[in-house]
Amino acid sequence: MANLKITLHHGLVNRTPVQRATVQSLGLRKIGQSVIREDTPSTRGMILAVRHLVTVEEVD
Repeated sequence: MANLKITLHHGLVNRTPVQRATVQSLGLRKIGQSVIREDTPSTRGMILAVRHLVTVEEVD
């Protein structure tokens, strides 16, 4: 199964509580921090909800 590298590139100031919780559930805390997650439908849904805050790359 493919993996996704998710990087937070915008801050969470003035974001809704739902967006903050979504970013936190992805495992991101600081701007510039990256995490690797499996490419599952639930992960894709979380990324879709905060797509304006994160950058996504596909890694092997």
